[in-house]
Amino acid sequence: PPPPAQPAAGGMTDNVAGALCYLAGLITGVLFLALAPYNQSKFVRFHAFQSIFFNVAWVGIWIVQMILSAVLHAILPFGVGILFAMLGLVIWLGGFLVWLFLMYKAYSNEKFMLPIIGALAEKQA
Repeated sequence: PPPPAQPAAGGMTDNVAGALCYLAGLITGVLFLALAPYNQSKFVRFHAFQSIFFNVAWVGIWIVQMILSAVLHAILPFGVGILFAMLGLVIWLGGFLVWLFLMYKAYSNEKFMLPIIGALAEKQA
């Protein structure tokens, strides 16, 4: 297991700060990038950037799905449009589960990298 985390000068350990980066997505990600001493930790910076990128991607995918759902609902038969609209629930649930998983991994003091987003976050951290 990883060594126990030491509290930063602000009193919060890096694993707690990393998990909190995901709490409100874009907002807490930017907040932890701005707050010292957390913005000095490579671990916290990675999770802050990954939180920001994940949140933007999740919202972007959701918006595209909503637009496609509205368009397809207007041009396709009723049942097909409703099935595509149900895809929005699957997207929301999938994003929610990934969000919880990322918070858990950060709290466990692990650096879990999402496929594309993780590499971008690693470069920024």
